[in-house]
Amino acid sequence: MTETSIVFPCDYPIKVVGDVRPNFHEEVFNVVAKHDPTMTSDRVSQKTSRKGNYVSISFVMLATGESQLKSLFEDLKEIESVRLVL
Repeated sequence: MTETSIVFPCDYPIKVVGDVRPNFHEEVFNVVAKHDPTMTSDRVSQKTSRKGNYVSISFVMLATGESQLKSLFEDLKEIESVRLVL
């Protein structure tokens, strides 16, 4: 089995799943924008679960290195409503 490594910089997709609540999208966007200042709203999509309990927000960000991604994932997990970061 060959190990695949990421070549930085690159476009990197991230999905954040969390509880539906006011300002969730804004909180998540602000964290991602902190780690990727080039982030714009056209690189973001959002989908609510069938029952309306959860929302998933997908981003395509400019990843510059493993430390950036690690810090981003840690900051996203600090948001109380976040349930999953992929």
